[in-house]
Amino acid sequence: MDIFTNSPIHPFFFIFAAVFASGLFILNRFFSKRGPQQLPLPPGSMGYPYVGETFQMYSQDPNVFFTSKQSKYGPIFKTHILGCPCVMISSPEAAKFVLVTKSNIFKPTFPASKERMLGRQAIFFHQGDYHSKLRKLVLRAFMPQSLHYIVPQVESLALHALHSWEATHEINTYLEMKTYTFNVALLSIFGKDGAMYGEELKRCYYVLEKGYNSMPVNLPGTLFHKAMKARKELGRIVAKIMAMRREMKHDHNDLLGSFMEDKELTDEQITDNVIGVIFAARDTTASALTWVLKYLRDNPSVLQAVTVSFFLSSQSRILLN
Repeated sequence: MDIFTNSPIHPFFFIFAAVFASGLFILNRFFSKRGPQQLPLPPGSMGYPYVGETFQMYSQDPNVFFTSKQSKYGPIFKTHILGCPCVMISSPEAAKFVLVTKSNIFKPTFPASKERMLGRQAIFFHQGDYHSKLRKLVLRAFMPQSLHYIVPQVESLALHALHSWEATHEINTYLEMKTYTFNVALLSIFGKDGAMYGEELKRCYYVLEKGYNSMPVNLPGTLFHKAMKARKELGRIVAKIMAMRREMKHDHNDLLGSFMEDKELTDEQITDNVIGVIFAARDTTASALTWVLKYLRDNPSVLQAVTVSFFLSSQSRILLN
């Protein structure tokens, strides 16, 4: 079974995905004026007014669009997509500069259409006290003492995924990891309630995901319109789960339970952040897992060491029990 030969994801795309996952870094210093002179911009093109180069990007594979830009202008270039003038980066060095070295001079922002789709109260659209508060609630739900309760279910999901690959000659690793991480995300956020509403959540989420990077034209039949309808349905499902929990009055160690324990958060804020966490966790985690699998496959000695370590850990748990 070859688990890497059928992936449509170009490695170059992951750099852009990482930037998009944390927000388009709009370089306001470049696009604002200081005195009579405008600061110099990286090379590139801005396209047409308002729409910029969005149509060019969607008329082809985005990988092709960005790769052609990189070939023409280098690893840092300007463009205008989804209504936002922006500077795109396509090298590890540039990403480190923006995300780590000089992160204090950059402000993470999203196009307005993204905020509408995921929910304006989601953690990654905010800074300051509200962001810090949400961060603490998220971290509390993912502490070892909270995750301890779902380890058997996570292991079961992993085994189910592995068994489903046995009869398949070739799989797309990245897509399989997206499915696995989505199932784990539902378990981590909703606990057992995730199984009850799992199929509904998946159906709505996949429609939302498909329209996430579409042109923000909210007309019937467009991907964006369908995504916005799916987003409303996701909100209704989360509201039903919250209402059920309030009626049952049981304690929950999952992320939704952590949010609901904070009496200052409104239902809208909880819903926006639950959906935001699902969206943020799925692609980034799936990407990391895909690369882990690749490097384990490429380095048999490391794979052997990991296998031995896992076996010894399993034996220790058996003895303790």
